[in-house]
Amino acid sequence: MDTKLLEQDLLELSRTVSSYPAIDNHAHAFLKIENRDAMPFEGLISEATGPALTEDAIHTLACYRATAQLAKLFGLGRDATWEDVKRRRRELEYDQLCRLCMEPTRIQCILIDDGLWIPDMVNDYSWHDRYTGSPTKRIVRIEVVAQDILKDLIDAQVAGTTLTPVSIWQSFEAKLTAQLKSSAADPEVVGFKSVACYRTGLDISVNQDFANLEVGVVQLALRYETTRTMRLSEKAVNDYVVTAALRIAGECGKPVQFHTGLGDNDITLSKSTPALMQPVIKAFPNTKFVLLHSSYPFTQEAGYLAAVYRNVFLDFGEIFPFLSADGQRDVVKQVLELCPTNKIMWSTDGHFWPESYYLGTIQARQVLYEVLEASMRRGELTLTQATSIVKSAFFDTANKVYNLGLLPRTV
Repeated sequence: MDTKLLEQDLLELSRTVSSYPAIDNHAHAFLKIENRDAMPFEGLISEATGPALTEDAIHTLACYRATAQLAKLFGLGRDATWEDVKRRRRELEYDQLCRLCMEPTRIQCILIDDGLWIPDMVNDYSWHDRYTGSPTKRIVRIEVVAQDILKDLIDAQVAGTTLTPVSIWQSFEAKLTAQLKSSAADPEVVGFKSVACYRTGLDISVNQDFANLEVGVVQLALRYETTRTMRLSEKAVNDYVVTAALRIAGECGKPVQFHTGLGDNDITLSKSTPALMQPVIKAFPNTKFVLLHSSYPFTQEAGYLAAVYRNVFLDFGEIFPFLSADGQRDVVKQVLELCPTNKIMWSTDGHFWPESYYLGTIQARQVLYEVLEASMRRGELTLTQATSIVKSAFFDTANKVYNLGLLPRTV
């Protein structure tokens, strides 16, 4: 291609990447104004906890890059430090901070997983509508639903109602089915989310034995009565909850998101690869599976699954801003190695701080442009093909998978 024409095409691609509206297909709520500084801000750039977060994460390439980008956004100098950024954000009025971060993102719609719920600390999902062009929608976290049902049943038993393990299970099964169906029928709910990856791993069994389920319920009840904390950590019960949700989601046309790969130290890394999900993907061919977080560091496995199973889609989120720029480019290249481009979706995994949405968006747009630009320069992609990938990744695929019925607001 003529060099001048190529540069014109690249300029047009740049315009599309930077300005096309986006559907953030997986995110979490902002902290309330009174809690805006209640969580360590270093959680913006790392999933680590404790000293590994507050003392080590600030020395990553991801943090250095985020510091520079936020310093520019906040009007600070080139030599601004991470502490300078933190100081400046505290000086801004909260709504001003939120708008400053959200307006450049061009996010038209957010799908919020409200299972990352810290009581009274974060805003309701609909609160976020003030920063988007289309109403925010809910993603229901199935493990939270199951845990709440079990807590109520066990509390009722403690309060005097006599329940056996069998009757607890029968009540749990009925209530879980009813609540999942109710959520699926709610127009505000556009999908479900599972964190089985964090609980017992992605090697989800499609066949559950009642004896194991009964034992699992007893173990959960005993642990809850001792600790007053309910965590769905018995594999038989967890697998049942996931497969029940997959069945109902398939019947109701709702996709199910799965946390895969990248997470904190609560994950067993070897059980977080989506490669373990082949049996359950095969067992529910009518249910749409969305593999979240680029499945990093198992991106190629996720791309393979999306390539060979019609009901599997790949989200390339959370790596922004947690990885270095080079790492992000490598992951996006791996996403595009095999995965059909109409099976790719983007998200910020934004949470707590509006800056997480900002960095998750501007970095994703920059990296996708850089990867597509290189392919165009090598003559592997036309402008039409490249812009189609951009529109699919940022808007069209999520719009279709979640049945949102939105039109992109390009003005």
